[in-house]
Amino acid sequence: MTNQERDQLIESYGQAYSVLTEAIKIYPVEMWQWRPSPQSWSIHEVIIHIADSEANSYIRCRRFIAEPGSGVYGYNENDWARALDYHHQSTDEALELFKVLRHSTYVLIKTVPVEIWLTATTQHSETGTFMFEQWLKTYEDHIPVHIRQMERNYQAWLKTQK
Repeated sequence: MTNQERDQLIESYGQAYSVLTEAIKIYPVEMWQWRPSPQSWSIHEVIIHIADSEANSYIRCRRFIAEPGSGVYGYNENDWARALDYHHQSTDEALELFKVLRHSTYVLIKTVPVEIWLTATTQHSETGTFMFEQWLKTYEDHIPVHIRQMERNYQAWLKTQK
């Protein structure tokens, strides 16, 4: 990855809160708890997941910088959604948490020296060696992936309204 490509990803990463909050404006709040199937997540659950994922990302990023080569753990997102009862958590609080965590990490990664981007790794419990640039690509794409998921939910919900 070139420095310019990395800088573009960092800027996109930093815009995620605005992109997310703009995207969810089109979905009626009354349908946020609706699931297209029992195994699918609702928009409400996706928003809570985004905050939990960002909390994990926040720690992972800092481990790359402060403790390169150290370990990070995967987690079962579906177990978290179920065990933490995502439907009874506040989406407003989750969005605010996401905003703060994402902004803090964005400010930090803008100052990371190139050498760290190119050499820092962690050991992921599920996928093995994980490069810092992989972390950036993964989390830069995380919000667009979930916006597309929410859009599919919305389109499926609209079909039930006819």
